Amino acid sequence: MVQPVPETIHFPSEEERILKLWDDRNCFQECLKQSKNRPKFTFYDGPPFATGLPHYGHILAGTIKDVVTRFAHQSGFHVDRRFGWDCHGLPVEYEIDKTLGIKGPEDVAKMGIAEYNRQCRSIVMRYANEWESTVTRLGRWIDFKNDYKTLYPWFMETVWWVFKQLYDKGLVYRGVKVMPFSTACNTPLSNFESHQNYKDVQDPSVTVTFPLEEDESVSLIAWTTTPWTLPSNLALCVNPELMYVKIKDHATGNVYIMMEARLSALFKSDAEYTLLDKFPGKTLKGKKYKPLFDYFITSKESGAFTVVLDNYVREEEGTGVVHQAPYFGADDYRVCMDYNIIQKDSVPICPVDSSGCFTAEVADFVGQYVKDADKNIIKLLKEKGRLVNASTFKHNYPFCWRSDTPLIYKAVPSWFVRVEHMVDKLLENNSKCYWVPEFVREKRFGNWLKDARDWAISRNRYWGTPIPLWVSEDFEEVVCVGSVAELEELTGVKVTDLHRESIDHLTIPSRCGKGVLRRLQEVFDCWFESGSMPYAQVHYPFEHRREFEDAFPADFIAEGIDQTRGWFYTLLVLSTALFGKPPFKNVIVNGLVLASDGQKMSKRKKNYPDPVQIVNSYGADALRLYLINSPVVRAENLRFKEDGVRDVLKDVFLPWYNAYRFVIQNVQRLHKEEGVQFLYNESTAKKSDNIMDKWILSFTQSLIQFFKAEMDAYRLYTVVPRLVKFVDMLTNWYVRTNRRRLKGESGTEDCVWALETLFSVLFFMCRLMAPCTPFITEMMYQNMKHLIDPASLEEKDTSSIHYLMLPQVRVSLIDKRIESAVSQMQSVIELGRVIRDRKTLPVKYPLKEVVVIHQDPEALQDIQSLEKYILEELNVRQLTLSTDKDKYGIRLRAEPDHMVLGKRLKGAFKSVTAAIKELKSEQLETFQKTGTIVVDGQELHEEDLRLMYTFDQGSGTASQYEAHSDAQVLVLLDVTPDQSMVDEGVAREVINRIQKLRKKGHLVPSDEITVYYSSKPAGEYLEKVIQAHTDFILATTKAPLKNYPVPASASVIIQEKTKLKESDLDLTIVKGASGVSAPLSGPACAYVNVKITVDNKEQAGVILLENPKGDNTLDFHRLLGVCSSIFDLQNTKLSVYNGKTELTSKTDLLALNGKTLHVTSGAAPADASNTNTLLCQYINLQLLNTKPQECQHGILGTLLLENPVGQNGLTYEGLLHEAAKVFGIRSRRLKLYLDEALTEEVTQDSSLKMLSTKMVYIQVLPTTAEA
Repeated sequence: MVQPVPETIHFPSEEERILKLWDDRNCFQECLKQSKNRPKFTFYDGPPFATGLPHYGHILAGTIKDVVTRFAHQSGFHVDRRFGWDCHGLPVEYEIDKTLGIKGPEDVAKMGIAEYNRQCRSIVMRYANEWESTVTRLGRWIDFKNDYKTLYPWFMETVWWVFKQLYDKGLVYRGVKVMPFSTACNTPLSNFESHQNYKDVQDPSVTVTFPLEEDESVSLIAWTTTPWTLPSNLALCVNPELMYVKIKDHATGNVYIMMEARLSALFKSDAEYTLLDKFPGKTLKGKKYKPLFDYFITSKESGAFTVVLDNYVREEEGTGVVHQAPYFGADDYRVCMDYNIIQKDSVPICPVDSSGCFTAEVADFVGQYVKDADKNIIKLLKEKGRLVNASTFKHNYPFCWRSDTPLIYKAVPSWFVRVEHMVDKLLENNSKCYWVPEFVREKRFGNWLKDARDWAISRNRYWGTPIPLWVSEDFEEVVCVGSVAELEELTGVKVTDLHRESIDHLTIPSRCGKGVLRRLQEVFDCWFESGSMPYAQVHYPFEHRREFEDAFPADFIAEGIDQTRGWFYTLLVLSTALFGKPPFKNVIVNGLVLASDGQKMSKRKKNYPDPVQIVNSYGADALRLYLINSPVVRAENLRFKEDGVRDVLKDVFLPWYNAYRFVIQNVQRLHKEEGVQFLYNESTAKKSDNIMDKWILSFTQSLIQFFKAEMDAYRLYTVVPRLVKFVDMLTNWYVRTNRRRLKGESGTEDCVWALETLFSVLFFMCRLMAPCTPFITEMMYQNMKHLIDPASLEEKDTSSIHYLMLPQVRVSLIDKRIESAVSQMQSVIELGRVIRDRKTLPVKYPLKEVVVIHQDPEALQDIQSLEKYILEELNVRQLTLSTDKDKYGIRLRAEPDHMVLGKRLKGAFKSVTAAIKELKSEQLETFQKTGTIVVDGQELHEEDLRLMYTFDQGSGTASQYEAHSDAQVLVLLDVTPDQSMVDEGVAREVINRIQKLRKKGHLVPSDEITVYYSSKPAGEYLEKVIQAHTDFILATTKAPLKNYPVPASASVIIQEKTKLKESDLDLTIVKGASGVSAPLSGPACAYVNVKITVDNKEQAGVILLENPKGDNTLDFHRLLGVCSSIFDLQNTKLSVYNGKTELTSKTDLLALNGKTLHVTSGAAPADASNTNTLLCQYINLQLLNTKPQECQHGILGTLLLENPVGQNGLTYEGLLHEAAKVFGIRSRRLKLYLDEALTEEVTQDSSLKMLSTKMVYIQVLPTTAEA
């Protein structure tokens, strides 16, 4: 049975209730069960680490994924949604290193890898419960039980299989590479990891001398921001094409060689030096110089400490001479390799260990952390006389994404996957993917792919998937293992886990007589694991082979823009290398969620509100809608503002909720007052001929059409704004302009049309919005479904909104002409409202006329068809339509926008302003159409001018009308005052005060009330207006309006004093519509006549279905109990029939009000005839001067004077006792009257038979204490 909707709602509490409903009914799993035979829609969930709590970035990506996968389900697909966890790698190890104080590999060696990995395993799922509760609380439906974790042995086995495929294709090699290196995590990072955390930093900046061997009085000078690399210097590099100079520094007398273009970096003016020579860089090739340090002097034999050439040297920074430390810079390494200063098999000159400290080779600084050693190196260079200058330099520098410490570049022996050879294939596969927004594919991701480098996949770490390579000591013999079975076969040992502690000790006998092969120490970069996730999550190819191959590539993935260099990249590299095709078809890329000040969200700074607190305050739906209705779904950044979430509640959810409440309220009113049972069936609903019904139905179908097309194209950023706009159209236009119809003021048939229209639109909207706002739609649907004919729904199970498919577009209902007409009407009304605001004329005060001027006669025709709504919304008496604005003496004039033009035109502003003011109306009309105009030689645009309408003073309309327009239509409002209209405005103010007081008293439209008023001083303007407009006020409030005093017997609900038009207005609302309500034409309470045929004995009587009215409502089981009691049918099994239909526990008894039920001991009755009148004599009761007790609320009741028919007649004492019993006031003394004025008392001498069908008023006498 449909439930009344409360006036107020706390969305978070309602969401908790819905979560319980989903949980009790296991709705998500039920959804999957229902869809299992449908076509598959494949979705990959990028795995997060569970070592930290979910933040807004996760919530945003999770919401996008949930919206798209829910939409796919509701579009007729089966969507598996499995949660994944990234369990290995730096994030976990870094936490353990911090906790246990581990500084480097020696500390791990001391405790042992088994213990270290045990510690890692213990924190991997540290916050898993928090993740699950947060994700669930946000309404995301995803499977946590059937999850995947990168530490599962079966997942790791697939990673091995992926690697073996690459190895067998010749895509894996071992090499030395200068790589970004995290000294805090003791490991190299891949290129894309190093790009994830750049910061502006101040670094030391030094220029040092390198005296030439041929003439030590002449020095090449080089600049660097990494002084710690100078001990490893092996060469100097210059640009062969650019010009270099030999100069003498006047301040020191020293002679330097540097690039001509960089002289300004060293000298402020030409006067500070003398130019001695000038030559191209290539002339310096091969010149030898004196090293800064002697640590690696033996390298001189292989050509070190000479000048080399390369075009990478630029003229934008430094001195044009670049110092080369080949094992600490990628360009340095390449150039020194080209000049054979180093070879591939050379012992690297890399005197820095994995913690970033100098080794013993650099004797002066051994054990010092390189960044700390900078100042000591500078000091030593100064002492040696090799320092030209030292300062600091601000630049953008990479930091470790995990430890937030500066990276260094360092040569590391690594295992690589070849990527550079397949760049063209990567670009081709990328072009087959559909990216939202599209520019990410071409720009950010495409540009990254064009410069893709071979991928270093090995990490010198412990907690990860071990690289499955077993090698001989000389690396000549290598065995790549691709499965657990293969490893067991090669080693002869049963394997149950693949982590280092379980397999590092396993050896494989050599086939080449090299003893035994041992596993490499390294583990996989965890990005290799997440890139393998499409295959590893289903344990491909060891299981689910066919299912995977049928469903690959994925239909959809989504993550943040930062993943263009992370997960998106690794997915594409591996799927291209393995299968030659892209890993996904569609991808949504979201931007970053920043703090409200535009900074990164930081726990330390506490510059953002806790997501849990936001959900507890506003609800998950509000947060979801705020995030997906923002620039962040277009890969732009969002500054998170709590006010934005609050606004979603205020501007979207509350109006939507109020429209839902309004429809339920009026459906219940229709049933209560007119006995019409509302049941919605889309296929049998009558077609309304009301233009606003046609409009909102057309607008809804257009929305469904748009929604499906845009969601199919994954454009969430166009869908949500349209849905939000639709809520505004529904609540502020349809409901507002049709309130009277919906309340039944234009007849029952029209009311049903309007209710069916509004109900259908809300039902459509719930299904459309369900993927975006799963809670509020479920909450509304759970109540609305009682008003939906189950036969009208295609689905077998309709117990949740999320089981229903999206509505199909009904093209026949789309009428663009009507949509256009209503749009024209809205423009007129909005322009009229602006004029009223400008002149401070509230809408309550009626005006004489609105004039609408439009050049298009068809548009005027459309506006004419909606005249009724324009007059009502603008509260005007008359609408005049015209195409002739000259008739009203209207002219355009222009004003410059001082801010915009002043800034742009500067000196010319004054003369242009004067010329703008001289522009003719005709010129400005042309400008209105074209958007540009040339004034005083300057081209001006729409943003430069403000256009205003004025009236010719001689036209006689200047004081009568006020004008406003948009690009299409011009609206004039007659603003001349008129006393009768002012009076009506005041009467509307009174109505407004009454309705607001009604709301304060938590009353609904169907509550019967009387309003008492007093206006002081008596006889003044306000009182006269109220008296003259009593009928007008009554017509709107539907409540009798009476002058004070309020009767002593009245039950007061609420009272308020207020000020209006210099008078004191006192309003009191009391229960009951005294004096005006129509006399009851039957029992106050719902009832059924009952005819009993049991054991060949027939009886008849009446059962009240409620008493007092609205309280003690009977259900089917209580009906049987009452039957047995009244008709003395104990221990008999009874069946109850309405006609030939047997009643069940699901029957809505109130819907049977006035019907005759037949009760038998089983068989259907032979005679199922109906009796229209009540079988027993009765009286109605009204409680006057107190409230009912015992948790009852109704003040109207019914008493049967006999039951069964002709039996158990009431006496006067019985009447008093039963009347008290009805209202729960058994302990009080009563008096009974036949009139509300309490003049005609019912006494012991009154004939009770004569009372039949009358209303008896109950006065409760005061207790001794009250007296």
